[in-house]
Amino acid sequence: MSSPRTYDAVIIGAGHNGLTTAGYLARAGLKVKVLERRPVVGGAAVTEEFYPGFRNSVCSYVVSMLSPEVIKDLELERYGLQLIKRASGMMSALPNGKHLIISRDQKATHAEISKFSVADADRHAAFEEEIDQMALIFRKLANERPPNIGGGITELFYALKTGSTLWRLSSAEMEKLTSLMTMSLGDYLNNWFESDEVKGYYAGDGATGDFSHPYSAGSAYILLHHAFGMINGELGAWWHSKGGMGGITQAMAKSATAQGVEIEISCPVAKVITDNGVASGVVLEDGCIIHAKTVAANCTPKLLFMKLMDPASLPADFLQRIKNWRCKSGSFRMNVALSELPKITSLAGVEGAEAHMQRSININPSIAYMERAWIDARTYGFSKHPYVSMNIPSLIDNTLAPKGMHVASLFCQHFNPDLPEATSWDQLKSQAIETIIDTVTAIAPNFRKSILGFQALSPLDLEREFSLTGGDIFHGALHLDQLYSLRPAAGYADYRTPVKN
Repeated sequence: MSSPRTYDAVIIGAGHNGLTTAGYLARAGLKVKVLERRPVVGGAAVTEEFYPGFRNSVCSYVVSMLSPEVIKDLELERYGLQLIKRASGMMSALPNGKHLIISRDQKATHAEISKFSVADADRHAAFEEEIDQMALIFRKLANERPPNIGGGITELFYALKTGSTLWRLSSAEMEKLTSLMTMSLGDYLNNWFESDEVKGYYAGDGATGDFSHPYSAGSAYILLHHAFGMINGELGAWWHSKGGMGGITQAMAKSATAQGVEIEISCPVAKVITDNGVASGVVLEDGCIIHAKTVAANCTPKLLFMKLMDPASLPADFLQRIKNWRCKSGSFRMNVALSELPKITSLAGVEGAEAHMQRSININPSIAYMERAWIDARTYGFSKHPYVSMNIPSLIDNTLAPKGMHVASLFCQHFNPDLPEATSWDQLKSQAIETIIDTVTAIAPNFRKSILGFQALSPLDLEREFSLTGGDIFHGALHLDQLYSLRPAAGYADYRTPVKN
């Protein structure tokens, strides 16, 4: 560590949000320092070798909500970002040896859904149109900072910007948006479809990263996430980053350093320095001090306010809000090195099977299946029949595995970070892994025997290794009382805190 210097901004954490912040601040002419606890930049968007010769995105695994504006403004393609388009949509692998593929090809999708319900097939285009329409509205809202509740006259401008977007909506559009934000996932899907297979397809996607009962109020909102992203002007597109998700953050780091940003790895922050309600820098775990006019934090609210800051510097009501901040996404991640491609039963003999497998392959045959997974996790700690979303990025990126071999990325739910009866995730982890492998092997019989090695991350591992409190991939549950102007607390939705600077 060099001798103490004063920076315009010091950023805690070199995840994708921290690196984006650094890039913009540096382009505005500020002197910026980024401090990363791990030995590599990227936070949860990193690529690592997890078995000899096999590399994969460790946590996040597909590209959708990376803003086109960020790609352009930070010149990420100039600094090495390569995005690979994959087959659109997803495939639901069903326990009866069948499958359902829903893509952007409306004719093919109508034929697929008709295998289970002609009525659902006829309604599907209207459903997707509604989701896309609402996603565009939400994208516009999300690209502006939310108005602060109780902010007085100074917040009138931001409230008017939000209001102008909403006031332009028709009564029918407002009803649709309100329904998506307040209804349960189960009720919303039941209003549209009759077949378990179609509802299960969307229930899995709609519950990703949300540890909620499928009939919890407000849980329908996550459905927007599958259409919210936009890459190369294509709404709802899902892409792969060449070399894994680390390709994104490595490009961000190169872009930032080219603008003069200083990034230090293996450099954990111990606390934020505050004096009379004003932040003036950070203290590292080795005792070194970094002075800064502004401190930005790329970490969870609980970690920032409960560990890195002096509670005495925070208002009592704000501190209580953060103490009660819920961090549960119910997620478990596995990366698996495979000697051969999984042989999915329903794709046997199907022309273009490998092309179909470029999609996410999801195991969630019905809303009831997801409901059972949630109940199991609440009762026992994890689902006996989990929702699994499997991606095989080596089908479109030959840099990840030896020739003829493959990498499977498994995102799984529900796995409760708060275990019953004082059980530890270190004790339950091996059982959870076996359950996940069994679940995938049930739809691809060769899966278990083709495993050469794997990396597994329980909710506790995600917290310990990546500082995701409660293993929450969203830094806080996406529930109605933790969204928009209430994220993380009323009066502080403008990315600022009760502590000045």
